[in-house]
Amino acid sequence: MNKIAVLPGDGIGPEVVAEAVRVLECLRDEHALAIELEYGLIGGAAYEAHGQPLPEETLALARAADAVLLGAVGGPRWEALPMALRPEKALLALRSALGLFANLRPAILFPQLASASTLRPEVVEGLDILIVRELVGGIYFGEPRGVRTLDTGERQGFNTLVYTESEIERVVRRAFEIARVRRHRVCSVDKANVLECTELWRETVMRVACEYPDVAVAHMYVDNAAMQLVRAPKQFDVIVTTNLFGDILSDEAAMLTGSIGMLPSASLNETDRGLYEPIHGSAPDIAGQNLANPLATILSVAMMLRYSLRQPDLAVRVEAAVSQALDAGLRTADLRDGIHETVSTRTMGEAVVAALRA
Repeated sequence: MNKIAVLPGDGIGPEVVAEAVRVLECLRDEHALAIELEYGLIGGAAYEAHGQPLPEETLALARAADAVLLGAVGGPRWEALPMALRPEKALLALRSALGLFANLRPAILFPQLASASTLRPEVVEGLDILIVRELVGGIYFGEPRGVRTLDTGERQGFNTLVYTESEIERVVRRAFEIARVRRHRVCSVDKANVLECTELWRETVMRVACEYPDVAVAHMYVDNAAMQLVRAPKQFDVIVTTNLFGDILSDEAAMLTGSIGMLPSASLNETDRGLYEPIHGSAPDIAGQNLANPLATILSVAMMLRYSLRQPDLAVRVEAAVSQALDAGLRTADLRDGIHETVSTRTMGEAVVAALRA
């Protein structure tokens, strides 16, 4: 029996997670998926109930689980809190506590959505990129950090970008291993011309690459990579990069697919236990309105099936069900094109479940 910790979170998180849970329950009831679901609070919802964004009981639940399904955290109502109590701190702490060092963010264009991309169809048709982002190091976790007052009386903010060779090596190896079952290409993104930390990153990538002679490796500065993603995105197969660069580039890649509401993610540790979440935020402006796109969360379930639950056939089935819902002409508001039917969060989820049952 696989234990799944379900953390709906804030904003649209509960709405999109509810549809993903329906998918899991369908797989349990009709496709013999052996799972047990347990719920917990995280982010702003946890702060309201417990005075902290990551209560001990939630952390214990996540540690005991084979996989974690997360909605989203954060919102303007908590922005005035001290930094340590803000909802986003829960996510960083959870990643660190579970050792989730490798964040996999696929950017795949479903053919039905070619016209939804802001780029010309011929630029994005057939797009299939995987961004492997280092997740528990870099500037988000580096010390020292803070805000201090200088002798002049002026305030100064500071953060530290730091990586050890072992931190770089483990995520780079994961990228090369994944490339071996894809198209055998890795592009490492850094800023080695000005940042010593990413000069070490590049040196480590070059050393590890020698162990994978069947995988072609390229190096690209992050500013050029950002440009190339919108100029000729299909040149990429697997991109591996730092925490900060991966955060930015994967959101950019989201728009190639038509909407950030289509991008799932998996954050894995050494044993492939993982946290699965859409890469979009909590979208408080549409929370509670049944407007959010649940497909990124449902596709995150497909990643869960593939990586943590070792059920690749069911992962393919979920992805096919998403494709069938799009084939039927269903579009949530973020995918509205004036041609196809615009549907609610619940209706899109029901369509995916119906396809799974067919």
